[in-house]
Amino acid sequence: MSRIAFIGLGNMGAPMAANLLQHGHTLQVFDLSTDAIATAVAAGATATGSAAAAVVGAEIVISMLPASRHVEQLYLGEEGLLPRIADGALVIDCSTIAPDSARRVAAAADARGLAMIDAPVSGGTAGAAAGTLTFIVGGADDALERARPVLAAMGRNIFHMGQAGAGQVAKLCNNMALGVIMAATAEAIALGVAQGLDAGALSRMMAVSTGRSWATEVCNPWPGVLENAPAARGYQGGFGNDLMLKDLGLAAEAAVAAGTPVPLGELARNLYAMNSQLGNGGLDFSSVVKLVSKHA
Repeated sequence: MSRIAFIGLGNMGAPMAANLLQHGHTLQVFDLSTDAIATAVAAGATATGSAAAAVVGAEIVISMLPASRHVEQLYLGEEGLLPRIADGALVIDCSTIAPDSARRVAAAADARGLAMIDAPVSGGTAGAAAGTLTFIVGGADDALERARPVLAAMGRNIFHMGQAGAGQVAKLCNNMALGVIMAATAEAIALGVAQGLDAGALSRMMAVSTGRSWATEVCNPWPGVLENAPAARGYQGGFGNDLMLKDLGLAAEAAVAAGTPVPLGELARNLYAMNSQLGNGGLDFSSVVKLVSKHA
């Protein structure tokens, strides 16, 4: 088993860390939230007072942070971790960030003599808790092989998409599709309800028909249809609207850089921006249904 530094214990990071502990790994954790640290300690982790303290003696460093700037600051900032990480350690960044940011950090890690992969995840908080996440990896083959046993403790699927940054590109493609699909599903269900249909019956029909998707079967946007979906608990938890908005913005930036049109992705980005302006930025992204129905 490995001695792991885990930095970032948010909605995704906390259950990921818990699964590593359940598989017998030793964790040294850090987060800005003392409550998050306390929860990890109760599960068997060792608390540290800073990210720098967390990486002392660690064979593997895992980060799960909100955005590019946080990742770059963590590793490349004035108090950055790269000079502090032990020689020969493996760095795994599971954050969803701009591909260019991932490449910059990976290049700096390589110059320091450290192996690093970008490994953003798909599967949501439910997948993180169940240990069934999908890891979308960019980096060298040998670095991924070293990471596999650790990733397998947190997820079910591992896809190697290419070199540094490729995992981020693939993740942004996936999340752009997800954002579009959720908005379309929310609109369809809202239309059905407005025409007198039961949202649950409509969703069950769609879930076995050509309109089926993760949005109908796992994270249904209509309240009360799925008891474990964020919509059933006031859209609390899950994948935040503003995180989806961030990812759609990164996808738009990548599209501009590649000269590739993404008209539906841009439309979805505007919808989630509108939802954020309504005060729903901290709610699950399925709350986008509120744009098209006052009953959701």
